[in-house]
Amino acid sequence: MDRTAISWDTRYAPSAEVLAREIEGEIVIIPLTGGPGQDADDLFTLNTTGRAIWQLLDGQHTLRQVVEVLVDAFDAPKTVIEEDVLGLLGELTTRRLVITVE
Repeated sequence: MDRTAISWDTRYAPSAEVLAREIEGEIVIIPLTGGPGQDADDLFTLNTTGRAIWQLLDGQHTLRQVVEVLVDAFDAPKTVIEEDVLGLLGELTTRRLVITVE
């Protein structure tokens, strides 16, 4: 994902081709179909920060709003939160686990 092409006003949501469940405080994402570099059997787990980001990628919040919510929730500088959001978003979009919402 080209970070310079990202608009902070874009909304993202989980793809219809994934199943996500919370197990023992972590989010487990199961792709229902294979994508680039993955099998349908691959599981992805998200830690506390990833879980918070994933829950806000609901198609309702813009990336700007996601960062604002996380800045209020976590004791971390805004620049660190932005990097975390962009890093996870890059991984999720590359693996087609989230989609852009128009």
